[in-house]
Amino acid sequence: MKCLFPVAGYGTRFLPATKAQPKEMLPILTKPLIQYGVEEALEAGMKNIAFVTGRGKRAIEDHFDVTYELEDQISGTSKEGQLDSIRELIDQCTFSYTRQTHMRGLGDAILTGETLIGDQPFGVILADDLCVGEPDGVMLQMVRVYEKYRCSVVAVEEVPVAEVDKYGIISGLQLDAHHIRVERMVEKPAPQDAPSNLAVIGRYILTPDIFEILRNTLPGKNGEVQLTDALQTQAKEGRVIAYRFKGRRFDCGNVEGFVAATNFFFNP
Repeated sequence: MKCLFPVAGYGTRFLPATKAQPKEMLPILTKPLIQYGVEEALEAGMKNIAFVTGRGKRAIEDHFDVTYELEDQISGTSKEGQLDSIRELIDQCTFSYTRQTHMRGLGDAILTGETLIGDQPFGVILADDLCVGEPDGVMLQMVRVYEKYRCSVVAVEEVPVAEVDKYGIISGLQLDAHHIRVERMVEKPAPQDAPSNLAVIGRYILTPDIFEILRNTLPGKNGEVQLTDALQTQAKEGRVIAYRFKGRRFDCGNVEGFVAATNFFFNP
């Protein structure tokens, strides 16, 4: 029922555009990246949306709220319908927020969100990764995987070997064409050290024991608390499934992926 969005990062690859606005609010056509992610969560039945934010992220809170002055101005005009998609999210979802006061990695961001999640399985969406599911959204696909295996689920796709040092990389027992029981996870390995070229992308379903594991996970790569290291602890017990999702992912954390996503949605 809950989906966590870690949105505290600075978005330095998009400076100066992100100097005074969150990178998650950068638009793909007329919708910000974060809205695509929340729509994907809602499609998967996750109506409780939790944000781990940071300084300078007020625009995200304002986006998922009613703007009375604007709505009054465009009421009855042809532009009113342009707010339908965000009104639907505001009506159907509840939104909660907490702050990550120090940037200590994705693992720390998720641990910060424990107060909003509680003791239940939950989704995690990284808005930088804009996913187009075929035919269903990626998070909905992953909910079905969770319902079958009842353990943590990570979305994976093949990446060029030269790019494995940008991702968490997995290997394990191939169960079928789309499911792998993870045995090993390595955060940003050098190409010669990578166990495969299957990269974890920004979609997860995590079981609540991940919080206690994160509390006891020492800082790893780059001095940050890595979610990959915590998932490796679960994987040692056979409790992580990697899922080759059906669809397409755009890495909107860099300019090339952002432009590709814009072109795709303009000419689908």
